[in-house]
Amino acid sequence: MGEDAQDAQPLALLVRAAAADDRAAWNALVDRFSGLLWSICRSFGLNGADAGDAFQLTWLRLLEHLDTIEDPARLPGWLATTCRRECMAVLRRGKRVLPTADDALFDRFAGQAAAADLATLVSDRDAGLWRAFNRLTERCQQILRVLVLEPDDGAPSYDWAARMLGMPKGSLGPTRGRCLAQLRKFLDTEGISGLAGDS
Repeated sequence: MGEDAQDAQPLALLVRAAAADDRAAWNALVDRFSGLLWSICRSFGLNGADAGDAFQLTWLRLLEHLDTIEDPARLPGWLATTCRRECMAVLRRGKRVLPTADDALFDRFAGQAAAADLATLVSDRDAGLWRAFNRLTERCQQILRVLVLEPDDGAPSYDWAARMLGMPKGSLGPTRGRCLAQLRKFLDTEGISGLAGDS
């Protein structure tokens, strides 16, 4: 099975296959969620070795619990939570944890990722977005593509979109909303949130 075919596989199938000792499925999971886990490790301000430890321990925890995952759609959240716990454990072991209620402190560390890392994260996020988009029905893909095209005046035109799609203007908004809701669900399985807004 090629890489593209693995990327297009629904998360539930990958999780089940990985639990059945399918190495290709496991590798596909690692490829899909490594960017998410590295970004969490970096947000804790860990040095390279400590970030690597937290990253590897997170995957080890998944390997230990893979056959108990009941809802594969929740895997991105499970991985993120587990990674945060492993980062905190690494910090505790190094006695560098200072309890604080100041969220700005965490924001300061979150902004320290190098530009190269940021480019990788953006690339991973974009790949996940396109995987989610490609899971939509052809009609939803058409509607979302047409509604993001900008006419000459820069404002989306529902009249123009209705003509292009051959559908009543009044049904575009509700249909667009349903398509975005479906896209949000698919983005959740990719571990991406906040990309399918209503704007």
